[in-house]
Amino acid sequence: MTRVLLLLLLLVVTPSWASEPRTLEWSQLVPPGASLIRQALAPMHDLSQLGDALAAESAPAARQQVPNAPVVKALDGQQVRLPGYIVPLEVSEEGRTTEFLLVPYYGACIHVPPPPSNQIVHVVSEMGVRVEDLYQPYWIEGRMQVKTASSELADAGYQMEAEKIYAYELE
Repeated sequence: MTRVLLLLLLLVVTPSWASEPRTLEWSQLVPPGASLIRQALAPMHDLSQLGDALAAESAPAARQQVPNAPVVKALDGQQVRLPGYIVPLEVSEEGRTTEFLLVPYYGACIHVPPPPSNQIVHVVSEMGVRVEDLYQPYWIEGRMQVKTASSELADAGYQMEAEKIYAYELE
Protein backbone atom coordinates (compact mmCIF):
# COMPACT_ATOMS: atom_id res chain seq x y z
CA MET A 1 0.00 0.00 0.00
CA THR A 2 2.83 2.39 0.86
CA ARG A 3 4.43 1.80 -2.55
CA VAL A 4 1.18 2.60 -4.35
CA LEU A 5 0.78 5.86 -2.40
CA LEU A 6 4.40 6.76 -3.07
CA LEU A 7 3.96 6.07 -6.79
CA LEU A 8 0.77 8.18 -6.93
CA LEU A 9 2.51 11.00 -5.08
CA LEU A 10 5.42 10.84 -7.53
CA LEU A 11 3.03 11.06 -10.49
CA VAL A 12 1.32 14.11 -9.00
CA VAL A 13 4.57 15.90 -8.07
CA THR A 14 6.51 15.12 -11.27
CA PRO A 15 4.81 17.71 -13.52
CA SER A 16 5.73 20.59 -11.18
CA TRP A 17 9.47 19.95 -11.36
CA ALA A 18 9.45 18.55 -14.90
CA SER A 19 8.23 21.85 -16.30
CA GLU A 20 11.20 23.76 -14.89
CA PRO A 21 13.62 24.63 -17.69
CA ARG A 22 17.06 23.04 -17.68
CA THR A 23 19.73 25.70 -17.20
CA LEU A 24 22.41 25.31 -19.85
CA GLU A 25 25.94 26.61 -20.17
CA TRP A 26 27.33 27.32 -23.63
CA SER A 27 29.82 24.46 -23.39
CA GLN A 28 26.85 22.06 -23.16
CA LEU A 29 25.89 22.97 -26.74
CA VAL A 30 29.07 21.26 -27.96
CA PRO A 31 29.03 17.44 -28.22
CA PRO A 32 31.48 15.50 -26.05
CA GLY A 33 34.74 15.01 -27.91
CA ALA A 34 34.22 18.01 -30.20
CA SER A 35 36.50 20.94 -29.59
CA LEU A 36 35.05 24.14 -28.22
CA ILE A 37 36.48 27.00 -30.22
CA ARG A 38 36.61 30.17 -28.16
CA GLN A 39 37.75 33.55 -29.27
CA ALA A 40 40.22 35.34 -27.11
CA LEU A 41 38.66 38.73 -26.63
CA ALA A 42 41.20 41.15 -25.31
CA PRO A 43 39.90 44.41 -23.92
CA MET A 44 41.11 47.53 -25.71
CA HIS A 45 43.03 49.79 -23.34
CA ASP A 46 45.03 51.69 -25.92
CA LEU A 47 42.74 54.55 -26.93
CA SER A 48 44.89 55.23 -30.00
CA GLN A 49 43.15 52.15 -31.46
CA LEU A 50 39.68 53.63 -30.97
CA GLY A 51 39.52 54.85 -34.58
CA ASP A 52 40.28 51.34 -35.83
CA ALA A 53 37.52 49.91 -33.63
CA LEU A 54 34.99 52.45 -34.88
CA ALA A 55 35.99 51.80 -38.50
CA ALA A 56 35.36 48.09 -37.91
CA GLU A 57 31.74 48.93 -37.06
CA SER A 58 31.07 49.91 -40.68
CA ALA A 59 33.24 47.19 -42.23
CA PRO A 60 31.68 44.13 -43.86
CA ALA A 61 30.78 41.34 -41.44
CA ALA A 62 33.61 38.94 -40.66
CA ARG A 63 33.33 35.35 -41.88
CA GLN A 64 32.07 32.76 -39.43
CA GLN A 65 34.76 30.37 -38.16
CA VAL A 66 32.81 27.09 -38.23
CA PRO A 67 29.37 27.43 -39.88
CA ASN A 68 28.54 23.70 -39.61
CA ALA A 69 29.84 22.85 -36.13
CA PRO A 70 28.53 19.64 -34.52
CA VAL A 71 25.49 19.99 -32.25
CA VAL A 72 24.05 18.06 -29.31
CA LYS A 73 21.03 16.26 -30.77
CA ALA A 74 19.80 15.24 -27.30
CA LEU A 75 18.87 18.89 -26.62
CA ASP A 76 16.13 18.79 -29.26
CA GLY A 77 12.74 19.44 -27.68
CA GLN A 78 14.10 20.19 -24.22
CA GLN A 79 12.78 23.11 -22.19
CA VAL A 80 15.91 25.16 -21.47
CA ARG A 81 17.20 28.41 -20.03
CA LEU A 82 20.37 29.90 -21.53
CA PRO A 83 22.13 33.19 -20.75
CA GLY A 84 23.67 35.27 -23.52
CA TYR A 85 23.85 38.47 -25.50
CA ILE A 86 21.31 39.55 -28.10
CA VAL A 87 22.31 40.35 -31.67
CA PRO A 88 19.15 41.86 -33.24
CA LEU A 89 18.05 40.58 -36.66
CA GLU A 90 14.62 42.21 -36.81
CA VAL A 91 13.32 45.21 -34.90
CA SER A 92 9.65 46.23 -34.81
CA GLU A 93 8.38 49.78 -35.28
CA GLU A 94 8.01 49.95 -31.49
CA GLY A 95 11.77 49.34 -31.11
CA ARG A 96 11.47 45.72 -29.93
CA THR A 97 13.57 42.98 -31.44
CA THR A 98 11.44 39.96 -32.25
CA GLU A 99 14.11 37.92 -34.02
CA PHE A 100 17.70 37.73 -32.86
CA LEU A 101 20.80 35.62 -32.41
CA LEU A 102 21.72 34.64 -28.86
CA VAL A 103 25.51 34.44 -28.46
CA PRO A 104 27.83 33.67 -25.54
CA TYR A 105 29.81 36.92 -25.48
CA TYR A 106 29.29 40.57 -26.25
CA GLY A 107 30.16 41.68 -29.76
CA ALA A 108 29.86 38.28 -31.42
CA CYS A 109 28.69 38.66 -35.04
CA ILE A 110 29.16 42.44 -34.83
CA HIS A 111 32.63 43.39 -33.60
CA VAL A 112 34.40 40.06 -34.09
CA PRO A 113 33.89 37.02 -36.33
CA PRO A 114 30.82 34.98 -35.39
CA PRO A 115 31.44 31.97 -33.16
CA PRO A 116 30.88 28.42 -34.44
CA SER A 117 27.26 27.61 -35.29
CA ASN A 118 26.93 25.42 -32.18
CA GLN A 119 27.52 28.57 -30.11
CA ILE A 120 24.64 30.53 -31.71
CA VAL A 121 20.90 30.15 -31.09
CA HIS A 122 18.44 31.74 -33.50
CA VAL A 123 15.58 33.06 -31.35
CA VAL A 124 12.10 34.22 -32.34
CA SER A 125 9.97 36.02 -29.79
CA GLU A 126 6.39 37.12 -30.23
CA MET A 127 6.70 39.60 -27.34
CA GLY A 128 10.17 40.78 -28.33
CA VAL A 129 12.54 42.66 -26.12
CA ARG A 130 13.57 46.28 -26.11
CA VAL A 131 17.31 46.19 -26.47
CA GLU A 132 18.41 49.55 -25.16
CA ASP A 133 21.79 48.34 -23.97
CA LEU A 134 23.46 45.62 -25.99
CA TYR A 135 25.96 45.16 -23.16
CA GLN A 136 23.15 43.66 -21.05
CA PRO A 137 23.08 39.86 -21.03
CA TYR A 138 19.68 38.13 -20.91
CA TRP A 139 18.22 34.79 -19.88
CA ILE A 140 16.17 33.22 -22.65
CA GLU A 141 13.77 30.39 -21.80
CA GLY A 142 12.01 28.16 -24.29
CA ARG A 143 12.00 24.86 -26.11
CA MET A 144 15.32 24.17 -27.83
CA GLN A 145 15.31 22.88 -31.39
CA VAL A 146 18.39 21.31 -32.93
CA LYS A 147 17.82 22.92 -36.29
CA THR A 148 20.04 25.18 -38.37
CA ALA A 149 19.09 28.73 -39.28
CA SER A 150 20.92 31.14 -41.54
CA SER A 151 21.02 34.91 -41.43
CA GLU A 152 23.21 37.45 -43.13
CA LEU A 153 25.31 37.63 -39.95
CA ALA A 154 25.88 33.93 -39.21
CA ASP A 155 24.57 30.38 -39.25
CA ALA A 156 23.05 29.07 -36.02
CA GLY A 157 23.03 25.41 -35.02
CA TYR A 158 20.03 25.80 -32.72
CA GLN A 159 16.67 27.55 -32.72
CA MET A 160 14.32 28.56 -29.94
CA GLU A 161 10.97 30.29 -29.59
CA ALA A 162 11.39 32.45 -26.51
CA GLU A 163 8.74 32.00 -23.83
CA LYS A 164 10.53 34.24 -21.32
CA ILE A 165 13.22 36.90 -21.72
CA TYR A 166 14.65 38.68 -18.71
CA ALA A 167 17.84 40.44 -17.66
CA TYR A 168 20.65 38.18 -16.53
CA GLU A 169 21.63 38.55 -12.91
CA LEU A 170 23.97 36.35 -10.92
CA GLU A 171 22.04 34.05 -8.66
